[in-house]
Amino acid sequence: MGLFEAVHERWGIDHRARVLAAQLATLLPSGGRVLDVGTGSGKLARLVQLSRRELRIVGVDVWLARRPLMPTALFDGWRLPFPDGSFDAAMLVDVLHHADNARALLGEVVRVSPRVILIKDHLREGLGAQLTLAFMDRVGNARFGVASPGHYLDRGEWMELFQLVGLRVNSWSEDLRIYPKPLDWLFGRSLHFLALLSSS
Repeated sequence: MGLFEAVHERWGIDHRARVLAAQLATLLPSGGRVLDVGTGSGKLARLVQLSRRELRIVGVDVWLARRPLMPTALFDGWRLPFPDGSFDAAMLVDVLHHADNARALLGEVVRVSPRVILIKDHLREGLGAQLTLAFMDRVGNARFGVASPGHYLDRGEWMELFQLVGLRVNSWSEDLRIYPKPLDWLFGRSLHFLALLSSS
């Protein structure tokens, strides 16, 4: 593990997970089933579950962690293995910019969870955004073999994508503060958003 990876592991991942889990937990509806798309180890979903014990969270990913922290189903990255409308809410945290076809994947999420969808992802806004996001993705994902194709969208492109799959934005935040200072000044700024969406 290199220097940047070690700093990211020590100062980024745990803090980011706790902050995001708290924000997600406040936006999820009461009770019901929640799908965590791209759940990975299930760490983030587990943190959400600890503060919202009434929720039933299920993960889905294109690979299965050796010791998943949450129940996780395997899928091919295209078709979610669940019936229409089978979830009350869905979460996608830093998933869509990795997808080969973000529109198709998001359409699948709308199919299985039309009422509430939470998306945390990158925002290609501001000076050097593309390069900074690509660097963060490499540091966070390369050692795990996760592809980082660099499909970063600006605000207008995200809105267009949401419209194409029939979603409306109910809330939008860019003030996430997911990294401790001073890292947040470099890697936070306007490079991330958290949106609450529903079928229009």
